[in-house]
Amino acid sequence: MTGQADGILAVIPAYNEAEHIAGVVAGVRPYLPVLVVDDGSADDTAARARQAGASVLAQKPNQGKGAALRAGFRHALAEGFAAVITLDADGQHDPADLPGFLETFQTHHSDLIIGQRDFSQMPAIRQMSNRLGRWLFSWAVGQPIPDNQSGYRLLSRRMMEAILTSQEQGFEFEVEMIAVCLRQGYRLDWVPIRTIYAGETSHIHPLKHVWYFGRMVWRVRQEVKRQ
Repeated sequence: MTGQADGILAVIPAYNEAEHIAGVVAGVRPYLPVLVVDDGSADDTAARARQAGASVLAQKPNQGKGAALRAGFRHALAEGFAAVITLDADGQHDPADLPGFLETFQTHHSDLIIGQRDFSQMPAIRQMSNRLGRWLFSWAVGQPIPDNQSGYRLLSRRMMEAILTSQEQGFEFEVEMIAVCLRQGYRLDWVPIRTIYAGETSHIHPLKHVWYFGRMVWRVRQEVKRQ
């Protein structure tokens, strides 16, 4: 795979997303070449992604979103891409927002660009959990972080290289990514995005997620205090 002229690859981690993946791939392909990392799905996610025009990288068994993203980053680095844009496979991220990432990357040469969601449009329970998560992580890193868990983001080549040593397997990987970016002194930017909620099934296990997130927040806080 050689990619398009701008050298950016879309990386979509997917686990049992046969219902949505073809539509997501079809929406992204007019902008970017697409790699779907099938994270041990039990359905035909991989087949539908290929039919929609994506390349597919399969990892078995299921290893978690963090591991799937790192697999996609290693592929992008090996293929010479300058950056990747990550999207969720469940249709929550609107491909029409991709130009905002591309323009910001071209203008600022950002290392990490995060899609900032409009939390007022979220279901109430998600608003509460995200508000608490933002407050805790902002406290941990010592500066305001308006959205720490959005999966819609762009990473530069050196940002991908810097995060490959992470041991986080699940959704916490994306939170650690921000801490690594700040610790390295890399440029962090934000772009507004539209987030779509349509009754999708979450793969997050609430109690486990709270435990791992809390552990990470404490570790990041201690690292910041030592700097």
